[in-house]
Amino acid sequence: MGSISTTVPKAMVNSLWDRTTISYAGCATQVFMFVVFVTAEFYLLTIMAYDRYIAICKPLHYGTIMDSRTCVNMAVATWGSTFLYAVLHTANTFSLPLCQGNALDQFFCEIPQILKLSCTDVYLREAGLVVVSVCLAFGCFVFLVLSYVQIFRAVLRIPSEQGQHKAFSTCLPHLAVVSVFISNIVFAYLKPPFKSSSSLNLLLAVLYSVVPPAVNPLIYSMRNKELMDAVKKLTWGMFFSTHKVSFTLQK
Repeated sequence: MGSISTTVPKAMVNSLWDRTTISYAGCATQVFMFVVFVTAEFYLLTIMAYDRYIAICKPLHYGTIMDSRTCVNMAVATWGSTFLYAVLHTANTFSLPLCQGNALDQFFCEIPQILKLSCTDVYLREAGLVVVSVCLAFGCFVFLVLSYVQIFRAVLRIPSEQGQHKAFSTCLPHLAVVSVFISNIVFAYLKPPFKSSSSLNLLLAVLYSVVPPAVNPLIYSMRNKELMDAVKKLTWGMFFSTHKVSFTLQK
């Protein structure tokens, strides 16, 4: 909700009022909030993998390991580190002199598009933060992979098929969200270094900034029996109502 609310409402307002402007302070705020929410999502997805590892591999110790104090500490560490990371990124980006116009080829204030407007050597300024970002992202990714390797090994040792199904149903929604999130980020920022077209940049930005937050509630809700029953009733109701109208018109 946080990441999608940072970019989409402003873009919708500009579209409805046929405007293409955003204030300098608004742009800085948008960059800061977007970095906070996207980074926090990655950290929280990593913590959720650890939570599932404890629940499946060490179920008898889950209550003592994942107690309320541990959860609070992890939440504080997540939001504190993301806040500091976003402050550094935002301050570094907006401290650069912008001398190549003020038009961003994007529907929201994206850091790579802002850096294109700078007239200084941005690579040296961004090198430190890029190294830190890559190290943090790689560390979280390795932790995710190792957690799920241990989880799948433990699940495959469960003798009953029902137990395996229950364990997999607990992990698959989270794994699907992780896959959607990481694949879109990688596709957007690790594309070939040729000069991309405006339409491609816009499509990639929508893929990693809008699609994952919009899909997450649907993925996590697949295990909700009441929701699935409601979707089935709605689908069948639409099918039979359409069929009935079609039959009446033919008659």
